[in-house]
Amino acid sequence: MKLLDSLTRRFYFVTALKGLVMTGRHFIFNLVGITKRHTIQYPEQRRKYSNRFMGIHVLTKKPNNEIACTACMLCATNCPAECIHIVAAESPNPKVEKYPAVYEIDLMRCVFCGFCEEACPVDAIRMGRDYEYAELSERNFVVGIEYLMSRPALKGRNVSIYHETDKVVKSDFQVSDFKKAS
Repeated sequence: MKLLDSLTRRFYFVTALKGLVMTGRHFIFNLVGITKRHTIQYPEQRRKYSNRFMGIHVLTKKPNNEIACTACMLCATNCPAECIHIVAAESPNPKVEKYPAVYEIDLMRCVFCGFCEEACPVDAIRMGRDYEYAELSERNFVVGIEYLMSRPALKGRNVSIYHETDKVVKSDFQVSDFKKAS
């Protein structure tokens, strides 16, 4: 056993041979019909992913179709891949202090961890369900506000829950209740 382990560590072709044997075994078993491997006919048939699947990002809107992002930079700060680039600008709306003039995500660098979604205090960015994104050039993987807010696949369902007051979960717990209990 020690001899086989030392050979495997020293010579890469032993590991490659093991991989070829495994591939051949699966090929023969599928050919003969001993085991059934499910094949998905991709364009016509789609794999079902769980509800927790994290796909391409979505920038949410307020009900008046303004961007929900306040350019607080928490998503960019929290991103481990440093793939989010935001440039803040003064908002023309007097009720809003600032907004992102530039909001770009480099999808080639993104690890789709969801930390940006968790860091956002106003529910401005979410991880979407889209996973198909093919381009011919690497620079096309840097997507901006226009793509993140208005993809046809969103079908207008990217309104922020934070900005819909009837959907916000309100707590019955008051600060005064805490003071009474202590």
